[in-house]
Amino acid sequence: MKNIPNIAFQGKDRKSIFELLNLSDLFERLDSIEDHEPRQPHRIAFFALLIVTKGTGTHQIDLKDYKVEEGTVLKIEKGQVHSFQRNATYQGFLIIFTEEFLMNYFSKSSINLISNLYNYHLSSPVFKNKIDNEILIHQLQSEIALENSFAHRNIMAAFLDLYLLKLERKSPDNYIPKNKSKQFYTFDQFKSLVETNFTKTRNVKDYANLLFITTKTLNSAVKEFTLNTSKNFIDDYVILEIKRDMMSTNKSLKEIAFDTGFDEVTNFTKFFKKKMKVSPKEFKSQQFI
Repeated sequence: MKNIPNIAFQGKDRKSIFELLNLSDLFERLDSIEDHEPRQPHRIAFFALLIVTKGTGTHQIDLKDYKVEEGTVLKIEKGQVHSFQRNATYQGFLIIFTEEFLMNYFSKSSINLISNLYNYHLSSPVFKNKIDNEILIHQLQSEIALENSFAHRNIMAAFLDLYLLKLERKSPDNYIPKNKSKQFYTFDQFKSLVETNFTKTRNVKDYANLLFITTKTLNSAVKEFTLNTSKNFIDDYVILEIKRDMMSTNKSLKEIAFDTGFDEVTNFTKFFKKKMKVSPKEFKSQQFI
């Protein structure tokens, strides 16, 4: 059985928690990567920024294709599924960094501001940021080239911190006002709980109990940031995980049903068809036409 590969951070050494990769070099060695096929969907256990400096192409995140061109930056959150384009010719860089790097070298205030940027439930992964992209790449390359490694991680983090804050500032619609910070914290905690417990429960009351709040308070927080109900948020996430499995594994629909928390295939089929307007079998066949 082929599962979605869960790819851990693989830097040049075991101590590495940040890396800047040239896409041209990366594309040349894709065929030599043994633990997964980068051009097939795979889930990453770190954060990534794909910056395009020349050419055009596409990149897939959570089974959706995004067009990229000079000046594009795509942000990929830890836990998301992505895949590189086959025969890609565009140029640029891939910046990858771990949660450890983020937590240890970014200020707490920056982390709170940036957390919204790296929340795919709230914002698009695509930005146009040509000038700041060029500045960041130049700064990182210059730092990497230095023989003096004093405060190396701190300096790299400072460059990236400033860049991400500027990127967040370009998303005024996603800015969290101070008077909404408590609700955002509730939503963020709820999101994390859903991602880890969706196979166990799809009941809103269960999540409210885990957060020690009422379902009304939970619904209010979720609607504030997604314009959706807590129940719809849970169901949409379950659908996403089902589609990830369909497109990225050789599992049968029965196996997918059980792996995503359904005791009966009939319930799984009814749930999927209600949300997607087609049966799981029909959806899967449409993807491989």
